[in-house]
Amino acid sequence: MGGCFSDVKGGQQAIGAAGPTASVGSARQEVDDAVGYLFHSRGLRGLCTSLESDPLAVLYLKRRDGMLEELGRTEVIMNNLSPSWITKFTINYQFEIVQHLVIRVYDVDTKYFNIPVKTINLNEQDYLGEASFAMSEENPLIIECFDFNDSGKHDQLGLLQTSVADLEKLARENCGANLYVQSRSGAKKILKGQLHVDNFIEKTQYSFLDYISNGFELNFMVAIDFTASNGDPRLPASLHFIDPSGRLNSYQQAIVGVGEVLQFYDSDKHFPAWGFGGRVSYGSVSHCFNLKGSPEESEVSGVEGIMAAYAMALHNVTLAGPTLFGPVIHRAAEIAGQSLLTSRNKYYVLLIITDGVITDLQETINAIVKASDLPLSILIVGVGGADYKEMNILDADDGKRLESSTGRIATRDIVQFVPMRDLQGNQVSVAQSLLEELPGQFLSYMRSRDIKPNFAYTAEAPVSMLS
Repeated sequence: MGGCFSDVKGGQQAIGAAGPTASVGSARQEVDDAVGYLFHSRGLRGLCTSLESDPLAVLYLKRRDGMLEELGRTEVIMNNLSPSWITKFTINYQFEIVQHLVIRVYDVDTKYFNIPVKTINLNEQDYLGEASFAMSEENPLIIECFDFNDSGKHDQLGLLQTSVADLEKLARENCGANLYVQSRSGAKKILKGQLHVDNFIEKTQYSFLDYISNGFELNFMVAIDFTASNGDPRLPASLHFIDPSGRLNSYQQAIVGVGEVLQFYDSDKHFPAWGFGGRVSYGSVSHCFNLKGSPEESEVSGVEGIMAAYAMALHNVTLAGPTLFGPVIHRAAEIAGQSLLTSRNKYYVLLIITDGVITDLQETINAIVKASDLPLSILIVGVGGADYKEMNILDADDGKRLESSTGRIATRDIVQFVPMRDLQGNQVSVAQSLLEELPGQFLSYMRSRDIKPNFAYTAEAPVSMLS
């Protein structure tokens, strides 16, 4: 039920995810290794067959006396029987003792949704199940081999349980490990072949913080939807309405939530800010125009600069359409590509905020596939009540990479999409949901290019590392 992602250790906490840090054996912290855990469940059984559960996971350490010591709790995810919690647990690994962990899942009653999870009385929640495991350097690996079929129904050729140490031994001794399948009766194993390891390479896996604390930057860019479907900005019903009381609209919430996190990892805090789908004062409908009104200059200073340029653009730009993502993605990719001519320590994050269904889906896919080779991630926030099914195509969370119209496959997944309405009543912010995958996307690019942290970097790290 759980997954260990120690290679992005600290990454999600550093960029604002809700991750409690549990220290086990803190007196030895200077010599112990920290291991990060993220958990997900699949196919939970709701107690009410007509409704889905609202699961919360609680992590415990099983002490030597058998008692359970609570280490922390995840957020509550509403109406989901296969949740992926973004709360990260960081635990000190101690080689000399066996550390048994237990994860329990509860269905939280709706009356508890708006209170801190640590104050929820677990005795008043429905228990859904639990899993236990031991922290170990030699966690078992299960390797399955299949005969590929175009139909998608691949035939299993065999399976074996092994470990990293065993794989190294196979390579060193130039021998094979048997692959078995279960007989139809399940009574015996049938030998189907052998697995051979031709080469074993051990490489240092640098963490997200190894890069960020040694001179690497995250450069923020934002693109805002100015299509007519947002409604007249002068009217309170509009998604672009600027409330005189100071209450932020959905666009402002996304800008502030993500921008205030990422600005700490950008040395000059100068951010390109664009709009799309609006008729600008100096021309026709544009699908990538500078928010500050200058045809030449796109950068603004800080999150405050984005907010000011956005408010000014609402007075100077006529809402139009259609909704096209391709031009702003191409522009962001151009900036990311140009940066490689002078530096490899910059990574770009484009935030797109939109209220509608895109009309250039294939062009957008083509642009994303092309950009997947560049130091760029794309965060998309959906505001309002539109049908965002097509956005899930762009966010390749099902493991299937995007394919362009020419048949080119994306090098990696660079998109994260979050509909803001799904977070209403949830304790997870839009920034936490959007930034969940960013450390992994950052690392996938750096590792694919064999770019290593510059440990000789001596400049001061950012003062604020948000928790």
